[in-house]
Amino acid sequence: MLYLIAEYFEFSGLANLIRYQTFRAGAALMTALMIGLIIGPRFINMLRVRQGKGQPIREDGPQSHLAKRGTPTMGGLMIMIALVVSMLLWMDLSSPLVWACLMVTSGFGLIGFLDDYDKVKKRSTAGVSGRVRLAAEFFVAGIASWIIVSQTSTNLYVPFLSGHYIPLGPVYFAFAAFVIVGAGNAVNLTDGLDGLATMPVIIAAGTFAIIAYLAGRADFSAYLGIPHVPRAGELAILCAGIMGAGLAFLWFNAPPAAVFMGDTGSLALGGALGAIAVASRHEIVLAIVGGLFVAEALSVIIQVAVYKRTGKRVFKMAPIHHHFEQLGWKESTVVIRFWIVSIVLALIGLSTLKLR
Repeated sequence: MLYLIAEYFEFSGLANLIRYQTFRAGAALMTALMIGLIIGPRFINMLRVRQGKGQPIREDGPQSHLAKRGTPTMGGLMIMIALVVSMLLWMDLSSPLVWACLMVTSGFGLIGFLDDYDKVKKRSTAGVSGRVRLAAEFFVAGIASWIIVSQTSTNLYVPFLSGHYIPLGPVYFAFAAFVIVGAGNAVNLTDGLDGLATMPVIIAAGTFAIIAYLAGRADFSAYLGIPHVPRAGELAILCAGIMGAGLAFLWFNAPPAAVFMGDTGSLALGGALGAIAVASRHEIVLAIVGGLFVAEALSVIIQVAVYKRTGKRVFKMAPIHHHFEQLGWKESTVVIRFWIVSIVLALIGLSTLKLR
């Protein structure tokens, strides 16, 4: 909104700063951070009063988690408010890519909210039917993919290889939707310990802020040999907003957590990362940068598939962060070590920009 106002006044005076994406990215980060920190305490108190007993805790989970009973969930609403306000203030709202990512973020957030609400209301960990939730997610992701492809192409670019791509044609629409939905659910599965999902999301967002900015610059993308996506630099501002909102939430989610993110936040943040990766044409790089999320999702898929086939478990418990808890690792140990893994994976992902 501020960009369009500044553009109307021809970026005169201090408004000239708004012309620069780097300035708006920093402003978006600080805006989301401040909004989150300001509304956080009252928001958490409101959730605690309205939810009463808080988020239901799995009875078959680690026994240490039973002490978390009564902690309110749906803290993702706080992230959503801070992020969306920041986006609307600082991003160029004339870009279709912006609206595609905003639709995924808000749409997945709404789906997650309905799931959280159902869990709290029924005092159950089940929530909305998995099929219904996936159908809604693919519907939102499908529309977003169509908008993104209308601005880019249906080519799948291969990292580490300059100028190499796979022309997927119409299949790309399904692939893009799968990336977005997969990212949303992978982050959702990772969100099982205090701070476990939040920091890796912040790290991934910071990485894609750099990637999106470079992809949006014709000069940098030509030099690095990466696909150029006009106006993709605006997505760096969204990434900065995710970082700011995530840091604000982490302030209250640090152990012992005062609030849980819930599906409201994890689905929204994961879906946003997926949409950004698709829009910036770095879908495969997302699997590298978000390798932790991929590992969490695969651990669940492998556990379920093997158990149904043989009746035996590959892991002591899935997702895999619970496996390490069952091995005797403290919750804080699991979280910090997973953060370290995320940082390493982000550096590997960034290396794909030059190793071509």
